[in-house]
Amino acid sequence: MMSQQSRTAPESNLAATLPLGAEALDRDRVFTRALESYSRYLHYEKFRSQQTITAYLSDLGSFFAFALRHGAENLNEINLQTARSWLASLHSAKSSTARRTSSLKTFFAWAEDEGLVDANPVLVLTSPKKDQFLPEVLSKKQMSALITRLEELIAQNPSDPHPQRTLAVIELLYSSGIRISELCSLNLSNIDREQHTLRVIGKGNKERIVPFGLPALKALNRWVSSGRRTWFKQNQGTVQDALFIGPRGGRANPRQIRKDLNDLLAALPDTEASGAHVFRHTAATHMVDGGADIRAVQELLGHSTLATTQIYTHVSVERLANTYQQAHPRA
Repeated sequence: MMSQQSRTAPESNLAATLPLGAEALDRDRVFTRALESYSRYLHYEKFRSQQTITAYLSDLGSFFAFALRHGAENLNEINLQTARSWLASLHSAKSSTARRTSSLKTFFAWAEDEGLVDANPVLVLTSPKKDQFLPEVLSKKQMSALITRLEELIAQNPSDPHPQRTLAVIELLYSSGIRISELCSLNLSNIDREQHTLRVIGKGNKERIVPFGLPALKALNRWVSSGRRTWFKQNQGTVQDALFIGPRGGRANPRQIRKDLNDLLAALPDTEASGAHVFRHTAATHMVDGGADIRAVQELLGHSTLATTQIYTHVSVERLANTYQQAHPRA
């Protein structure tokens, strides 16, 4: 286990992480001591990121401020109704309520283990089921139209690196199903052009090997040998190994890549799709349409649970039903 000395200590001043309206906690050492101890636990024993710790403390700070206002003077005076009333008072979306519920449940499970509470008051508190929206996907015809448009732009101005980069991005996103953050983090050394595979570092710093197809390889080769080289030389690029770079020679910014993709998608008829994730959704849906095993798709996408991947089976069924309704004479 990593020693405490080898990790930077978490922020000791909780004021920076507490939400507006939680100032009373600074005056109540019962709650602040609990939060400080919990912060150290998350940092040193659970190895949570500072961003995650800050999110937990913000939720808990808001909750304890609410509990104080409603008469709770220590952790044992908090009950299930306190938690439910706090959640109801926020009028939040289901996803936010689910996150806050998780913050409460993990804290009080820890507090019970530490002997800070006689019993876990939120043991039976349940999270609302998130609304499940079917992701927007592009048809094969729409994907072909996007790629054809980019090929035309490249033919019109072969020396312009911009459409070369965009084509390589789209081909790789569609071919591999990787996330935009994973794509922008790719280095030249992550690509095996002979095996047509990428070494991707995904969520939770998990590494996976992802295949990609010949059209993506062709677009990548053109980008690396032409467009990337142009921008790199013009700006004496400092990121030697970055696969995708920007006009100034540094690693490509995901925000700018998204803008380029959204500009293209906005010009595409018969769709309201937007964002880089559309290509990940499209890749997964087209694979399921083509008969790919759902567990293989899960591994390709880097999903930790099969339930996340199964949304694409619902998309395929819906697309099949729509096709049937439109095409069958007795539908």
